[in-house]
Amino acid sequence: MSAHNAQLSQTGDWSKERFAEEQIKNLVRRIFLCTNETPAKQVVFSAAGSHLDVADICRQVGRTLASETSSDISIIIREQDEGTVNLRDGSTSKNPSTKIDRNLWQLAEPGPTEAMETGVGRYWLSRLAELRSDFEYSVIEGPIAGISSEASLLAELTDGIVLVLAAHRTRKASVRKIKDVLQAGQSRILGTVLSGRTFPIPERIYRRL
Repeated sequence: MSAHNAQLSQTGDWSKERFAEEQIKNLVRRIFLCTNETPAKQVVFSAAGSHLDVADICRQVGRTLASETSSDISIIIREQDEGTVNLRDGSTSKNPSTKIDRNLWQLAEPGPTEAMETGVGRYWLSRLAELRSDFEYSVIEGPIAGISSEASLLAELTDGIVLVLAAHRTRKASVRKIKDVLQAGQSRILGTVLSGRTFPIPERIYRRL
């Protein structure tokens, strides 16, 4: 045990929640704010299976990123609300845009019917261009990887994808299959996160998948 960890154990300051926050911060710095390679600007977070709260992880990542930079950040959540709302420029949209912090906004992703009207590929090309124009960084909740081809498409069109796994539930074989599909499409797999604990998987373990 390091001297730092020993001190935390003695003082009782260590907590699972604080450790999880530090891991999310490390993930954000490694993906979005790295200096030794090209940092990612638009990143998709997709579940490797159903019943995973990817939206909450996106919010955690967005808030952490907002605390690390003064640049404008958007969190794109897959939901649809009725009515119109005012956007930052004073215009209106059917898709809600909520300001969470001084440089952080949460946007609602339109439902599949609206996206399919112009074709998923054309829709996302236009949508991502709009996000790049308005925000320096975008954290996007994607559909379930391995089930929806849209997840692979988003991984190709953005700077990369982070897979969200369920601790003790996501099967290794399923992750390997998803990984093979994404790599076949030349998608950039940026990392993995364990749902619930939000502990990013160490790189040495991820390489074994």
